[in-house]
Amino acid sequence: MALGSLLVIVCVLAYAWGAVRLGDRIQVLAVARPVAAGQSITAADLTQVSAAEDPGVFIPVAQADEVIGRTAVVPLVAGTLLTPSLIGDAAFPPAGKVTASLALKPGQYPQGLTNGAKVAVFVSATGSGAEGQAAPAAKATAAPTRLQAVVLGVDLAGDGQGSTVITLLLDASDGPRLAAAPDGAVVLMQTAPGGS
Repeated sequence: MALGSLLVIVCVLAYAWGAVRLGDRIQVLAVARPVAAGQSITAADLTQVSAAEDPGVFIPVAQADEVIGRTAVVPLVAGTLLTPSLIGDAAFPPAGKVTASLALKPGQYPQGLTNGAKVAVFVSATGSGAEGQAAPAAKATAAPTRLQAVVLGVDLAGDGQGSTVITLLLDASDGPRLAAAPDGAVVLMQTAPGGS
């Protein structure tokens, strides 16, 4: 009987210890708002949440100063619990890709364009004139160059002059063509998710 009682006591103590360990929670860092890959993390990008204690997995709130100023390795969405693998040197854009931001007027991009949309980027050799008028017909006959891109961001606040700033991810080899485009010479058209 004494051995049975001892065994019951040991089991109760083991259960209690396990329950306490499972109940151990710590304050860890989480993402408060979306952070683009390669973007420097600020204090406003961080919040604290309670999580089960798991040493080495999540970043404790006490290490916030070591996170601020670092860069997001991948795009981070609000609510993501930060781990060491998510911060560091930017691993974005991927090799062979570049990001570019364009200030486009209404009519140069489709309404309702959102992050992640695939677009065809048409770049013509001539743009609109200083008064917003089209180039002479003789110069506008050349077919525009078509590039493929993915939308990374749409800033409707834009440049403060009536343009929307759209950030794209595209092939590095297409970067110079886009950079050399005259004002008003770029038009975006959204393509099917699986199309080209």
